[in-house]
Amino acid sequence: MKILISGISGHMGRELALLCDDGYRGAELALGVDRAEGQYGAAPIYKGFSSVPESASIDCIIDFSHHTAVGELIPFAVERRIPTVVATTGHTEEELAIIRSAAEDIPIFHSANMSLGVALLVELARTAAQAMPDAEIEIIEKHHNRKLDAPSGTALMIADAIIGVRPEAYTNLGRSGHGKREREEIGIHAVRMGNIVGEHEVIIGTPSQTLTLKHEAHSRALFAEGAIAAAAFIVTREPGLYDMNSLVAGSTESAKELV
Repeated sequence: MKILISGISGHMGRELALLCDDGYRGAELALGVDRAEGQYGAAPIYKGFSSVPESASIDCIIDFSHHTAVGELIPFAVERRIPTVVATTGHTEEELAIIRSAAEDIPIFHSANMSLGVALLVELARTAAQAMPDAEIEIIEKHHNRKLDAPSGTALMIADAIIGVRPEAYTNLGRSGHGKREREEIGIHAVRMGNIVGEHEVIIGTPSQTLTLKHEAHSRALFAEGAIAAAAFIVTREPGLYDMNSLVAGSTESAKELV
């Protein structure tokens, strides 16, 4: 499986390249795209997608660059019919519309977090919110001091899952000011410091009990592994928009077939 890494010179791009060096899940680095031309081993790095030659053999694109890249990335992927994993966060509604539209033509895997553990955290938070309808819910996310978007896309993903079973709920980002907390609000708090890879904690409490769900990422390799697993998943799929739930469900079905 030959991979084009968008954002290859960044932290996550380098993690992906290292996994390709090791042949993780059969992945092989075809080339990279970043802000400056260069070389990674035998693989060329192009300054933009328009510079990628027609002759390049690419099975899947993995994007760990910046959310604004979709304006160039997605048209390139659609034109060349290349399945794409969008692993960046912070997209605007306009950018999300571009992704959704492209999914009518090619398979696109889009998730704010590439961790299977986080996918399970989201599902557990949704289940708890539904089972405890009177509980108050707060989300705390922690990341390194270089992360640009706040709150994290993962925190918003958790909140969206909860709102899916609590239609009256709404998010309150970084609570401030003077006033009583409303039961319907979901507080989201962002911490930025040091070199924290990623932590997400969901606190679900009633006057009589508190349930805390927490996921900690110990290494950025976790997200790179998930991105390659997502790539391996969509290269055999029809056009459509896929996410971690799709991957988990697909893995479950595959496991059933082996029993």
